[in-house]
This record gives sequence, structure tokens and C-alpha cells, in this order.
Amino acid sequence: MDARLLDILVCPICKGNLDYRKSEAELVCKPCRLAFPIRDGIPVMLEDEARQLPPEA
Repeated sequence: MDARLLDILVCPICKGNLDYRKSEAELVCKPCRLAFPIRDGIPVMLEDEARQLPPEA
């Protein structure tokens, strides 16, 4: 992932910061508990494509 791209990307729902998880190839929004996939090096920033994260214990 390009570091410059990571600096400007935000969550499309809450506009919050995203955490890059290289091993899972996804961008995570902690407040929304969504993980947006990165496919072929391109972030898919669509709510319908995001994975819902489980509630934290």
C-alpha cells in the first residue's frame, strides 16, 4: 500500500482514521467496526464490501 494513499484515506461512513492491517489486506475503522478489503493493491471503500468486525470483549 502506498503510504501517501494511506495518509488521505478515511472511513467513508464516519470520516475517521483507518488502521492498515497488512497481514489481512484490509483497512479497519475501529469506531464503525468495519474492515474494508484491499484487492490487488486497491482499497475497496464501499460499505457493502466491508466486513463487520466482531464486538470486542
